[in-house]
Amino acid sequence: MSRQLPVGGGAEIRAAAMGDLRADRGAVVGLVLVNGLAAAAGLIGPWLVGRIIDTIRAGSGDVLSTVDRLAFGALLFTVVQTVLSWWALKIGYRFGERTAARVRERFLQRTLALPPRVADQLPAGDLITRGSTDASLVAMVLRYALPEVLVATVHALFLIVAVLVLDPRLGLCGLLCLIGGGAAVRWYLRRARPVYLAAAASQADLADVVASTAKGARTIEVLGLEERRTEVTEAAIAEARSARLGALWLRTVLFPWSEVSLALPAVGVLLVGGALYANGSVSLGVVVTATLYLRQLVGPLNTLMLWIEQLQGAVASYARVEGIADIPATDAPRTAPTAETTATAATTAVAETAAVAETPAAVESVGSEGHGDRIRVDGAHYSYTGVRDVLRGIDLLVQPGERLAIVGTSGAGKSTLARLLAGLDRPHTGSVTIAGTAVADLPPDQLREHVVLITQDHHVFHDTVRDNLLIARPDASDEELVDALRAVGASWLDDLPDGLDTEIGSDTNLDGARAQQLSLARVVLADPHTLILDEATALLDPKTARQTEQSLAAVLRGRTVIAIAHRLQTAHDADRIAVMEAGELVELGTHHELVTAGGVYGQLWRRWHTDLPPNNQ
Repeated sequence: MSRQLPVGGGAEIRAAAMGDLRADRGAVVGLVLVNGLAAAAGLIGPWLVGRIIDTIRAGSGDVLSTVDRLAFGALLFTVVQTVLSWWALKIGYRFGERTAARVRERFLQRTLALPPRVADQLPAGDLITRGSTDASLVAMVLRYALPEVLVATVHALFLIVAVLVLDPRLGLCGLLCLIGGGAAVRWYLRRARPVYLAAAASQADLADVVASTAKGARTIEVLGLEERRTEVTEAAIAEARSARLGALWLRTVLFPWSEVSLALPAVGVLLVGGALYANGSVSLGVVVTATLYLRQLVGPLNTLMLWIEQLQGAVASYARVEGIADIPATDAPRTAPTAETTATAATTAVAETAAVAETPAAVESVGSEGHGDRIRVDGAHYSYTGVRDVLRGIDLLVQPGERLAIVGTSGAGKSTLARLLAGLDRPHTGSVTIAGTAVADLPPDQLREHVVLITQDHHVFHDTVRDNLLIARPDASDEELVDALRAVGASWLDDLPDGLDTEIGSDTNLDGARAQQLSLARVVLADPHTLILDEATALLDPKTARQTEQSLAAVLRGRTVIAIAHRLQTAHDADRIAVMEAGELVELGTHHELVTAGGVYGQLWRRWHTDLPPNNQ
């Protein structure tokens, strides 16, 4: 299974919860105050019923008039309790909505604040589950459970105090009858947290398996891995099912015990109260009032029992959502880029957006020369697994304005080197620097001004065209946004129903070429001095690829360009060519120099040139 992200500890969750309460303390105070008034109003009705019974038994004075007044009072306070309870729930629901929004926004901000090299290595399924299922469960509990649980808790406390004040003997009898339910709850709570965390983790693993299988469907089909992937998926489903059954078993113990224990207090008070009444120790009205209080207690306690399971699941989800804060911002545990760990579109979106997120600058601004900064690689080694280096001893200096092509056979380390140059990964030994500062240490806002990696992966958010572009430069004017689209040949802007205000995904959809043009327009707005190209048109059909390459030409003009060259014609047109073989830089020079030398590049060129169709030579 995939690596799980951190989970917040008990102290961390308590601190986050207190912070959320303090952020909306006015609503919390109002909720407690109104709820207390509602609980107090609810106590008066049963007390008046007891007075009615004692008045009727006494039979003195104007009984009918007295009973009418007492009955009217009971009705009035019941209405008051109903109105106050509705008001308390209204306050609670609004508090829950605002707090749920804060939790979601905090999760999003923490995720976007991660450096791209870290976000790109996160387990996609776990991240998606935390941002969707876990966040939704937390929001649901804050929206509904929190106000209802608080209302139920306050009512229960008022009722318990009231019955103790009414007659301590009857109150203690009722509380003793609740011991069985309390023991069942204690047994449940001691076991619930690890069980619900395991259930959430298994769901995340299942989501990761499904996402990676869907993303790698072509590769799975070509390599005939369907049976193997089916087995992996079935194993993940079985684990998720087993974890959910574990949580279900806890409920099958808790709820039967709670149902029995909630009926016992009223029964016990009737038995003990009957004996006390027979001995003349207590009036019948007191017994009836105590019984009514304890019957009322069933309502809030039943509410607490019903929500307790959801609360345990929500606490586990809250721990997972808050655990994002514990992801190291510098180094993430490394995983090899296999089909199971490759980021899905959601993770790609997070990584791309993280590249434009605002974070406090921890290093000095790099390079006073602007577009004249040089990129230097000194003795760089890198490994995905920590066992075998895929890059070994790379030394390279990229001059400002240079067009450098990196070539080599599949698996030579070209794309890995591109990631190091773009700051998405850092070498284990050696360095990759711009003007003396490590590229991987640059805050995202500075990094995008210097280096941008362009691949075949691009992401378009379900938002307006304007907001899709502003993530690259939030202060850009509409004129600058239009100019950026024009620069990459995006003439389709004129055909959109609302121009820059058109909602992508609602008003219109962008095909591969248009989506890539929008992504390239972001590059124009970010205005980096260096572009790294890694198969930017590899997944596009020939016509779309030609359109995209024309758009790329406009973006590349006047910049330093480092191209991962999968076609040697691209290398032929470069200023210099770096040749990779088995993770090492084995040759560096111009096309003419390398062909003349007759080394690795010369052999690749002759083989490629020989294999070309006659009309392409």
